[in-house]
Amino acid sequence: MTVKVYNKSGEEKGTIDLSDEIFGIEPNIPAVHAAVVNILANKRQGTQSTLTRTEVSGGGKKPWRQKGTGHARQGSTRAPQWRHGGIALGPKPRSYRYTLNKKVRRLAFKSALSLKAREGGIIVLDEFKLAEYKTREVVKLFNALGAAKKVLFVLDTVDSYVIKSASNIPGAKTAQVGTLNTYDIVNADKVVVLKGAVSKIEEVYA
Repeated sequence: MTVKVYNKSGEEKGTIDLSDEIFGIEPNIPAVHAAVVNILANKRQGTQSTLTRTEVSGGGKKPWRQKGTGHARQGSTRAPQWRHGGIALGPKPRSYRYTLNKKVRRLAFKSALSLKAREGGIIVLDEFKLAEYKTREVVKLFNALGAAKKVLFVLDTVDSYVIKSASNIPGAKTAQVGTLNTYDIVNADKVVVLKGAVSKIEEVYA
């Protein structure tokens, strides 16, 4: 697959051939779905917690005697059926993390990139550098490339000026080749990839 390469002004500066092994496979939708669910599950904090009847304060005294009142027998006012009582079978802190087969993760990653490439959602940028923190310059870049909404900016190296400048833009996210994942690709409207990052992706996943 051949795509155009642009400069930071949005002008065409040539073309680049993308590897068909990564950007041109037949997308496997079930694998993409499994990878996205896995990533979102692993991001969950799992800190939700409810109080059981043993953890709610009070309720130590039997509300009335066992027999002869006409009421149903009760042993505590903190049983689940009582107001201010404990929660029965409520959530407790837990980990939602689980691992997905490596082959499935790689297939999902390649499928997501292939889907974006097929839809014209991948924009290759020749280079982009900042000498200081300038959010305005990143906004100008995205507007010139037609990627003003949800955009994923893939860098070839860690560039703190670009990363922090882009972090102020709603809907924009930066990633390096090593931190790139299926969910970020699927969630973005446009994926802006530096030319140097393309070769690294092909080197790692080919």
